[in-house]
Amino acid sequence: MNLTIQFETMMVMIIMGFIFGVLLDTYQRFLQRPARPRWLTFISDMIFWCLYAGLLFYSLYRINYGEIRVYVFLAVLCGFAGYQALFKSIYLKILEWIIVFFSKVFMLIKNTIYYLIILPVITLGQWVIKLLCLLGKGLMTLAKMCLHLLLFIGKVIFFPVHLIFKLLPLRIRNKLAGINKKIAGIFLLTKNQLINIAKRWKK
Repeated sequence: MNLTIQFETMMVMIIMGFIFGVLLDTYQRFLQRPARPRWLTFISDMIFWCLYAGLLFYSLYRINYGEIRVYVFLAVLCGFAGYQALFKSIYLKILEWIIVFFSKVFMLIKNTIYYLIILPVITLGQWVIKLLCLLGKGLMTLAKMCLHLLLFIGKVIFFPVHLIFKLLPLRIRNKLAGINKKIAGIFLLTKNQLINIAKRWKK
C-alpha cells in the first residue's frame, strides 16, 4: 500500500473506532443489561459484535481491499479512546434527549388516537347498547300493556258469551268447556313467556 492508502485507512479506522463508541453506548442504553435474562444478553452481544465486525471489515475492504496491519487496530483504538474522552458525555446527553423527545411524541400520538378515535367509539358503543336495552324494555312494557288490554277486551267480549253459555244444555257446555280450556291454556302460556322475556331484559 502507498502512503495515501495507508493514511486513508488510518482515518477510516479512527472514524470506525469513534462509531464503535457511539454504537456501543447506544446498544448499552437500549439493552438495559441488568433487566435482561443472561441468555438474551449473550445472544444480543453476539449479534452486536458480529454486525460491527462485518461493518469494520467492509469499510476496510472498501479502502484497501481488506489488508490488515497493526496500525489498523491502533487506529480503531485511538478513535474509540477519543470518543470516550471527548464526546461520550455529550453524546449520552443528546441520546437521552432524543429518547425523551420521541417518547413524548409517541405518548402524544397514542393519547391523541385514544381520545379522538378509540374513546369516542367506545362511548358511542356503550350509548348504543344502553339505548337498545332501553328500547327493548320499552317494547316489552308495551307488549305487556297490550296483552293486559287484550285480556280485558276478551273478558268484556266473552262476558255475554259466558252468560249465554250457562243457558246451553249440559252436553254442549261440556264440549265448549274443553275448547275453552285449550284456548285459555294457549293464552296463559303466551303470557308466561312474555313475562319471562321481560324479566330477562330487566336483568
